[in-house]
Amino acid sequence: MSGDTLSFAEAVRARHSVRAFLPDPLSPAQIRSVLEDARTAPSNCNTQPWNIHIVSGRQRDLLSKELLRAEAAGELSGDFTFDQNEYFGAYAQCSRHQVQTRNDALGIARSDREARRMADRRNFEFYGAPHVAMLFAPVFGDGVRVGGDIGMYAQTFLLSLAARGLGGIPQTVLGLYADTVRDVLNVPDDLKLFFGISFGHEDRSSRDNSYRLGRVPAQESVIAHDTPGLFDSRQAPNPPLQSPDDTKGRAS
Repeated sequence: MSGDTLSFAEAVRARHSVRAFLPDPLSPAQIRSVLEDARTAPSNCNTQPWNIHIVSGRQRDLLSKELLRAEAAGELSGDFTFDQNEYFGAYAQCSRHQVQTRNDALGIARSDREARRMADRRNFEFYGAPHVAMLFAPVFGDGVRVGGDIGMYAQTFLLSLAARGLGGIPQTVLGLYADTVRDVLNVPDDLKLFFGISFGHEDRSSRDNSYRLGRVPAQESVIAHDTPGLFDSRQAPNPPLQSPDDTKGRAS
């Protein structure tokens, strides 16, 4: 620990996707500190394309209500395409493992479609978090560079939360209802919604936070060129990110 925050190595290992929050709101100073960290994220040509909407209180409740309505009505309006069925090979295995691990933790049978749907709908209640950050940006060209910038901003935001003992979860599904979010928050059409991050104090008693997912070893996703000894286990400076009980290979 350094003062009231974790070290970088501690924070990056403490960060995980929180799916149950306590209702207690963060103070303005706490949120401001996270935003001050996040704005230091790198971006192409220092364009800093992010446009972040922090939603709390009654506006948060209204947004949740409208998202639940839009989901029930099937009113999808994503600014970007997303289809989990396009995953293949090890990537599909990661996705299935994540879903199965969560369902097992919640005691939801694979055949219980209604229970699975109700668990998924908690996305639109922000998993009980008192705050949600909606990440908008203009899109230049095919949007890939801006998407990378938004990803770096989001990771910095999430690590800042973790360093302060707080929790967050990036939610792709919120971006699939971009028009609904824009209408509630009065966001212009030229700003595109990438995703949202619900955040606050983690409810550590919830079964939804009782599990951790592993990560593929670095040597399985990194190719070393003329870098001898890079993956010599005797030189590993940090403990692995994989969970000790993760025997199913890749996990997201």
